[in-house]
Amino acid sequence: MAAIIQIRDLSKVYASGTPALSGVTLDIEEGEILALLGPNGAGKTTLISILCGLVTPSSGSVTVAGHDIGRDYRAARELIALVPQEIALEPFERVMSTVLFSRGLFGKARDDAWIERVLRSLALWDKRDARNNELSGGMKRRVLIAKALAHQPKVLFLDEPTAGVDVNLRREMWDVVRELKAEGVTIILTTHYLEEAEEMADRVGVIDKGRLLLVQDKTALMHEFGRKRMTVELTEPISALPAALSGDGLALAADGLHVTYDYDTRAERTGIARLLASFADAGLSVRDLSTEQSSLEEVFLRLVEENR
Repeated sequence: MAAIIQIRDLSKVYASGTPALSGVTLDIEEGEILALLGPNGAGKTTLISILCGLVTPSSGSVTVAGHDIGRDYRAARELIALVPQEIALEPFERVMSTVLFSRGLFGKARDDAWIERVLRSLALWDKRDARNNELSGGMKRRVLIAKALAHQPKVLFLDEPTAGVDVNLRREMWDVVRELKAEGVTIILTTHYLEEAEEMADRVGVIDKGRLLLVQDKTALMHEFGRKRMTVELTEPISALPAALSGDGLALAADGLHVTYDYDTRAERTGIARLLASFADAGLSVRDLSTEQSSLEEVFLRLVEENR
């Protein structure tokens, strides 16, 4: 798949001397969902702001569908849209007028059918004549997304798009994101809800202290850096682990019936066979076994910690 955004050696140092980005190089493929993860102050918003033309980089280059964001900024900007973290809407303007105005800013001819489709997909059609200040926080967040989609962009940046939105509205928004992806829109998002990235993203990029630590297929990332936990259910409860079973990664649950074992999937030997033999040697009867993969949140925290 072709790259719609190409970032080469991108850096940003603010006037205070604080480095926000350092040598970021990245290709973003057309039609993919890329999740950018990182702690607060990692450089995620700075990166998105540069790509959207809101912040000038100190060095490096960015092209969007072959258009340089500096030399050919009009053509590049027409292809992209941004849903910012902050809710910034004219309070007394009506929803329909707000979205129509955003389309007009890009010189697009009026298209009422498209605007209606966008508003309906975001459950805003019934609110089209309401003033922005009459809307709930979640509805205002939807208006921001509608504004971003008004000019039919090819690339959509979502900077913490579901912050402060309840669970039901959040899931409805992600249904819209899935539809946009199906239509070929490229989506780059930052989020603190790591379960969303785990569910939605094709690839995950991890940023920390202005450096892009990696960009990898989500499944491959979890396999490479993930850990698994095996839970052993005993037939009879015990008060403590036998001395032969004491070791790293083993823990007895409060009920005395379950023993958990954390192991590294990258290790040449997981130690499971030896562990089960030790259970038998200790005279413990096993009723059941189960394993679970570490979540993306655990993978992310581990990766950032390893690069501190």
